Amino acid sequence: MTVYKALTIAGSDSGGGAGIQADIKTFQELGSYGMSVITAVTAQNTLGVQGVYPVSMEGIVQQLDAIGQDLGPHASKTGMLHSGEVIEAVSERIHHYGWENVVVDPVMIAKGGAELLQDEAIRALKEQLIPLSAVITPNLPEAEVITGIKIETLDDRKDASKMLIEMGAKSVVIKGGHADGEQVIDLFYDGTTLEEMVSPRIETSHTHGTGCTFSAAITAQLAKGMDIREAVKTAKAFIRAAIENPLGIGNGHGPTNHWAYNKRTIGESK
Repeated sequence: MTVYKALTIAGSDSGGGAGIQADIKTFQELGSYGMSVITAVTAQNTLGVQGVYPVSMEGIVQQLDAIGQDLGPHASKTGMLHSGEVIEAVSERIHHYGWENVVVDPVMIAKGGAELLQDEAIRALKEQLIPLSAVITPNLPEAEVITGIKIETLDDRKDASKMLIEMGAKSVVIKGGHADGEQVIDLFYDGTTLEEMVSPRIETSHTHGTGCTFSAAITAQLAKGMDIREAVKTAKAFIRAAIENPLGIGNGHGPTNHWAYNKRTIGESK
């Protein structure tokens, strides 16, 4: 039996809805063995982020080496990398170990508005990490920060996606959830194919961890050998099911339902 291995390099979410907790749940649901490198511990719940406690650089590098020297992943993703120094170290180790199928989720701001990516890290992200990525998955505000352009129209998204390819990404998914309208349009571009991936908008406040979960689903599928475009389509189906079937816990932005894609409920087996 082939064991497909997926790695998440991200922060921990004490509430379990985002970060490495969401990533590993998603890996498991999609048949990939999940591993993690924790970059920071956060105190957070559905009401917001109460504290961010970075892991030391030594701790981050030792985790990366532990994975690289023994458990090389078939695919990996990055989430909350809170400083330029962390991005540089992660990029160096990805390059050193020759890890491919890298999914970059440029986590910058939490649902509650807390900044999770420091300003000085943007340059390191653009110059060092994006060129290593198989796909980058920014939402609209993140795409604006990275490209430096205001994104208001679909043509603006197309321009931004082309800029991200020029920065070195092999492919791009600019997520459309922050835009207005009855439909959500995610724009996929791989330097050749430009595709609008359209789905109905689901009105709900239970969307905590959607970005983490979406990028983790792509990672899990890439680990199993799926091509990027099909991995993105599966990830869209996974996150749609997770949003459509909320768990209804917490008093704020509740988490999505990672069991929903496989039609599982608490206490049931497949």
